[in-house]
Amino acid sequence: MFKGSVMYPNEEGAKFDFDYYKTTHMTLVRKHLEPFGLIKTGVDKGISGGGDQPAPYACIGHLYFESQDGYEKGMAEAAPVLRGDIPNFTNVTPIRQISEILD
Repeated sequence: MFKGSVMYPNEEGAKFDFDYYKTTHMTLVRKHLEPFGLIKTGVDKGISGGGDQPAPYACIGHLYFESQDGYEKGMAEAAPVLRGDIPNFTNVTPIRQISEILD
């Protein structure tokens, strides 16, 4: 299984609308990526970096696929729509990582 993680840095001046992200944006993600093998999604809200340190990311969205190919093909087609929605919930530039789940 493969996971695409979209991480939104917890930068000074960063704004993030979690309600919009969880409901509207992730619904858009599922609509556009399920045809390419999206299995499930997840949303993490950053709480801390340990102790009294701020979380390095305000939010991390997870997209789970059976294959990396499904993720790549889905994003190739849906990226303009999904990236175009980003200004509706945040003012930061996300960082992406694709991971293979080993356990």
